[in-house]
Amino acid sequence: MEYYKWVLAFHVMAFLSWMAMLFYLPRLFVYHVEHAEKKSFVDVVKIQEYKMYKYIGLPAFWATLASGLLMIILDTQLLSSGGWIYAKFAVVLALTLYSFSLEKYRLELANGTCMKSGKFFRAYNEVPTALAVLIVGYVITKSFSWAFTLITLGILAMIMDMILDGKEKK
Repeated sequence: MEYYKWVLAFHVMAFLSWMAMLFYLPRLFVYHVEHAEKKSFVDVVKIQEYKMYKYIGLPAFWATLASGLLMIILDTQLLSSGGWIYAKFAVVLALTLYSFSLEKYRLELANGTCMKSGKFFRAYNEVPTALAVLIVGYVITKSFSWAFTLITLGILAMIMDMILDGKEKK
């Protein structure tokens, strides 16, 4: 238990770094798609996309996962601390799938086979924010609330709908 708080601090820092990639990479995809006709610009964005995912996002993801597992090993009572921990695991799984989907889109964009629009990536960019809100809510309150979860996901759906329908302010 002596090292638990240090592992927790590392876990939070790794999570912040992972989230930085999850927030910024889809924005790069917007620039990539919306400026596809500017080859020199796209070439620079491709390098940024690669480095953001491979040098920041992926190592931070593994550091987050490893430190989270280490926290459970150091304090196995976390697994019996209530439904919030399992809700957090479910959201982390969704965030992980989202993270790997970004690599799929990055490769498609790099190969010129991505058919998604800038609007799609603007909407997709909202997903990690809602998932982070859920994780932080569960961890801070050490509880699970259907109301909090459904309201958060409902707000996400409304924002994505506004973006995809073109109603967002520019």
